[in-house]
Amino acid sequence: MRKLGLLSVALMLLFVLAACGNEGTANSSNNTPSANNTTKTENATVPEEEVKSNKEIEKLSVGFVPSRDPAEIVTATEPLKELLTKELAGLGYDVGEVEITVGTSYEAVGEGLSAGTVDVGLIPGGTYVLYDDGAEVILTATRDGLSNDSDNPADWNKNEPTAPTTNQATSYRAILVAGPSDKGKALAAKVNNGEALTFEDLNNVSWNVMSSSSPAGYIYPALWLKENFSKTITDLSQVVQADSYASAFARLAAGQTDVLVTYADARRDYEEKWTTEFTRTASIWEETDLIGVMPAIYNDTVSVSKNSEIMDESLKTALEQAFINIGNSAEGKEVIAIYSHGGYQVATDADYDNERKAQELVQQLK
Repeated sequence: MRKLGLLSVALMLLFVLAACGNEGTANSSNNTPSANNTTKTENATVPEEEVKSNKEIEKLSVGFVPSRDPAEIVTATEPLKELLTKELAGLGYDVGEVEITVGTSYEAVGEGLSAGTVDVGLIPGGTYVLYDDGAEVILTATRDGLSNDSDNPADWNKNEPTAPTTNQATSYRAILVAGPSDKGKALAAKVNNGEALTFEDLNNVSWNVMSSSSPAGYIYPALWLKENFSKTITDLSQVVQADSYASAFARLAAGQTDVLVTYADARRDYEEKWTTEFTRTASIWEETDLIGVMPAIYNDTVSVSKNSEIMDESLKTALEQAFINIGNSAEGKEVIAIYSHGGYQVATDADYDNERKAQELVQQLK
């Protein structure tokens, strides 16, 4: 009986121990994550936003005007293909081919933009306004600015010599320069004294101009005369047309003409020749003064076709940024230097209103 009692106690102890073991196992199973559960918890991620793929463009056609030898332009702009492709890829467009062409004329590129056979054109402001029915300007090229840009010629005379700056400018000026002749000095003295010139003053001196297609040497000076005196170059009594700015400055130095029209930094370009080849004893800054400053001539444009099958607002925005980025890079600056571009800034159609006036005047003069 004693043995049976001990056996019963032993069996009861085993039952209690087994029950406790099962409870611990159950609690462990309920409160401790399994290996699989742990993996799922650690690897759980928030659903990512859908990644948008680039839009594909089979070909982007870029047209250049033939302001230099076409072969030279094609060679110099070859790296632009890769630069544009790379920039546009980062802006949402995968371009299969960038085609660069040089038009047979300025008009040919304008016509290509209007027809939609050229997607992007690097064209002068004059070409743009003639074809703005089918082209839209998105950027203006920049160039190194000058220390003078006032509408008042007396300001330029007080701040001589005119010097280059690191500031980028989207336009340049045409200027009316009075030379060392007695009549030239008399006009300069009047301007520097704050007196307004009359058309009679200007008609009493000998002018040196360039050909009628020259913006700085003819078109914008004619526009300035029209706006200020309701006259134009053809109304002047003494006009000599030069074949180059070099010959124009030579005549001015010799006193053969009294005034000349030219681009804003021309005196810098002829500063050395003034005292050597042109045999003057004083510097060009001492012997010449400005007596007129023409309206701003906006630089070349980057324009896009309104009739291109691939062109839309999104692509325009991408092209704007792509060209700006290229103009800000060392490699890009080497490419665009073929057109004396220093970079690009966003443009508006209204920037070229003066060019429209100038072109209208040219048509009237024909």
